[in-house]
This record gives sequence, structure tokens and C-alpha cells, in this order.
Amino acid sequence: MYTDIHCHLNFKDYGSVEELVNNCLKDGVDKIVTVGFDAPSSEECKKIAEWYDSVYFTVGLHPTELSHCSFSDLHAIEQLCSHPKCIGIGEIGLDYHYPDTDKERQRHFFKAQLELADKLKMPVQIHSRDCAEDTLNFLKQNKSLLKCGFLLHCYSYSPEMVDDFLALGAYFSFGGTSTFRRSKKPRRAIAKIPVERLLTETDSPYLSPSSMFGQFPNTPLSIPEITRNMAEIKGVGEKELCYAVRDNALRLFPKLAGGGKSPD
Repeated sequence: MYTDIHCHLNFKDYGSVEELVNNCLKDGVDKIVTVGFDAPSSEECKKIAEWYDSVYFTVGLHPTELSHCSFSDLHAIEQLCSHPKCIGIGEIGLDYHYPDTDKERQRHFFKAQLELADKLKMPVQIHSRDCAEDTLNFLKQNKSLLKCGFLLHCYSYSPEMVDDFLALGAYFSFGGTSTFRRSKKPRRAIAKIPVERLLTETDSPYLSPSSMFGQFPNTPLSIPEITRNMAEIKGVGEKELCYAVRDNALRLFPKLAGGGKSPD
């Protein structure tokens, strides 16, 4: 009953996706969410989810992909949200990592997608990099649009900020970087976050765990290692954390409970 709440199966780095999904099932990874970052990738995620019962998807316009996006793409995102296996909108958010970042454009698209999520009563997966304070302030200013919940995927900010995000209703997911002993911030954040707000992810093909240091691609097969590490940090059994993560995932993303096919 392992859960990968955030990966990118639409990338071409895995070889046979069918073989990968089957191997995941053998290892107990039976809920996988493949995440869109623009309209074409979101469409591709939909097609993959239609092929495999254990795979679901989210749709969205990623902040670093906006140079080739337009507001008309929001219509495509909205249409995909009606699919029975689309569990949320994401990944969306803010990213100030690159020097040519158009911050105003990012905020416009972020808010537009939060408004869409609120309109459709869907939760969101949020990407945030190198902009902790701006992300927190933006979410505070738009708290009314977060009524269906949100996930801070691959949380990398300080443990001290956890309470502020928790107060807004945040869930937090962690991946392979949290398995490295030197990754003190995510490990301290995991220790602080209540078990009922934790989820597991790989962000594959990126962010391989410590056992795969220097290897590419990472895959959802890393989820057991990530789960064991989080359970150790929290001082609970691996099985107990598995069940807690699944409960949390179903609470935040209710459509994960179904196995729906594409509507006719």
C-alpha cells in the first residue's frame, strides 16, 4: 500500500512504462500520480492513467514552463479536470530559481489556477522553489481559494515555516532527498510535521534516494525506501506510516479512491 503522490511518468527516461508499473505493483506501490506541467504533458498524463489502473494524474501549468503557455491553455486544463482519474490541479506555483524569472507572470498564472481549482472544487499540488516567503504570503492572500486543500510537493523550506503552512491547511510530501543524512532541513521538517499531514513522492525521474546516488532515472520503485526513512524519522513502523500516508492521500485527493476510466 505504498503511495507515490508525485512523479512524471510522461517523461521518456523509463524504458517500458508498462514494465515499470507492473514492477511497482509487485513491490506494493499501487497508487501512482503522474503530474502534468503544461497542457501537452497533462494530456499525456491522462493517456498514461487510462492505460493503468494504479496510475492517476494531475494537470497544470508549471511556473518555469510559462514562456510557451497562454491563458487559453487554462481551458485545456479545465477540460482535463473532468476526467475521473484527474485527482487535482498541479503542479502549479512559484519558482525564482532562474535569473530571468518573470515573477508577475508566475503570480498571474498561479492565481488563475487556484481560482480554477476553487471553481471546480479540486485540491492542488504546489511547486515552490527559492521563494519561501513569497509563496507563504501569496497563499495567505489567497486563502479563500484553498478550501479543497493543497500539497506542498517536495517541501524544502525550513522546519520553522511548517507551522505557518499548516495553519493554511497544507499537506507536505517528501522524496529521495530526505533519505540523505546530510539533508537536515527536510529531515527536521518531517520530524515536526504531524503524521496526518505527510505524503510520500519520488518526483521521478529526478531526486534519486541515497541508495541510488548519482543514478538516473529515479522511479516510483524508490517509494519503499523513502517511506522507511520517513517512518524512522517519525519513530513509527513502516506499515503504520504506509497506512497513514494512504489515508492522507485519500483525504486530500478523494478521486484517488476510484479506478475510473475515461468517460465516453
